[in-house]
Amino acid sequence: MVIQALFFGATAQIIGTRKNEIVLSHKITASQLVERIIEDHPQLARHKLLFAINEEYAAGDTQIKDGDELAIFTAVSGG
Repeated sequence: MVIQALFFGATAQIIGTRKNEIVLSHKITASQLVERIIEDHPQLARHKLLFAINEEYAAGDTQIKDGDELAIFTAVSGG
């Protein structure tokens, strides 16, 4: 199964790209995939990360499906 991972803000700077194709051989949840990405880029662990699947915020236990788009970004606060 193929997933498009999108990175925004600080996550894009850490990863070094705004978009990455991820090929998976088994079912995985959103939080499991984010943890896998953090393993490859440990600097991400310093940030509070949020994610969305197909442009909608998603819970960590949401199952990733073939063709999904996973967006990963840092929490932003304003004032």
